[in-house]
Amino acid sequence: MSQTLILGVGNTLLSDEGAGVHALHYLEEHGDIAGDVEFLDAGTLSFTLADTIASARNLIILDAAELSESPGKVRVFEGDELDDFLLSGKRSVHEVGFADLMDIARLQECLPVNRALIGIQPEQFGWGDRPGKAVEAALPEAADLASQLFRQWMEEPDQEVVNQ
Repeated sequence: MSQTLILGVGNTLLSDEGAGVHALHYLEEHGDIAGDVEFLDAGTLSFTLADTIASARNLIILDAAELSESPGKVRVFEGDELDDFLLSGKRSVHEVGFADLMDIARLQECLPVNRALIGIQPEQFGWGDRPGKAVEAALPEAADLASQLFRQWMEEPDQEVVNQ
């Protein structure tokens, strides 16, 4: 178990669908995150991640998300705003069951204290092992936002796991 879990989500064989995984790798290579942190390529997710998510104090999810914005737009959903986004039905573009994974953590009474989704608006989903230009250009911004969240959370006083 690590204090902070950073998940990169997506299928890297479908161009922009892999935005979260590409952002994760960019963050690992160029970011300034150090300490008790685990970087995890979550692919297209599975319920096997439920325990990993539930055991983290902090959770940052990097993913392609339908934001109804121009391609490459990056947006952060944190805490209750993340929960509302997942419940809105918009979810991620590949219909990942994040709402289900968060519900499992909630039922186990161990929802991460700090949790956020950094969503990147995709443009294309064709075959390709790299994202399109707009999403590629958004990777540094997504990595920077993840670094900012990490630093902010590390400066906060200890809190108990959320029991909702």
